Amino acid sequence: MKQFLAVSAYLALALIIKAQSFTPLDENSSVKFKIRNFGFTVTGSFKGLKGTIGFDPNEPEKSAFDVTVDASSINTGIDMRDEHLRSESYFDVKNYPRIHFVSTRVTRSNREGTLFVFGNLTIKNTTKEISFPFTARPRNEGYAFSGEFRINRKDFDVGGSGTISNELQVNLEVIAK
Repeated sequence: MKQFLAVSAYLALALIIKAQSFTPLDENSSVKFKIRNFGFTVTGSFKGLKGTIGFDPNEPEKSAFDVTVDASSINTGIDMRDEHLRSESYFDVKNYPRIHFVSTRVTRSNREGTLFVFGNLTIKNTTKEISFPFTARPRNEGYAFSGEFRINRKDFDVGGSGTISNELQVNLEVIAK
């Protein structure tokens, strides 16, 4: 019985110490991107945001992000282009239906209200470490997480050569409760 009480006390303490868990709300969030193609800026978005976010504003170092988006939800506003982007030479959504990010650490920054997240981004079964600054604002019993990062699409074997830029900018506004 003493062991049971000791284990129960330990688990209760661990839950109190651990960052609070939140779920990203797909319908209120946005995952947008920009890339240059033929000299023009092409914008688009992804939906199907899922995952878990552990966040404690007082101890952000204990935070953890594990989120995905539905690769087939890509939307640039032109159906024919979107179908092409879903194909094997771009996102290959048949074989790789989700884009996945898992944080490895969160740190404070020198700027008030800004944190840094480091983690692994997986696209088409290729994983690369990325990092970017973000903010977390309290919002309706949850948080609004905002951030922006750039990646090289070729690092993830997305698209061929030609008129499309290698650099892709991603803007995140994730609402979690």
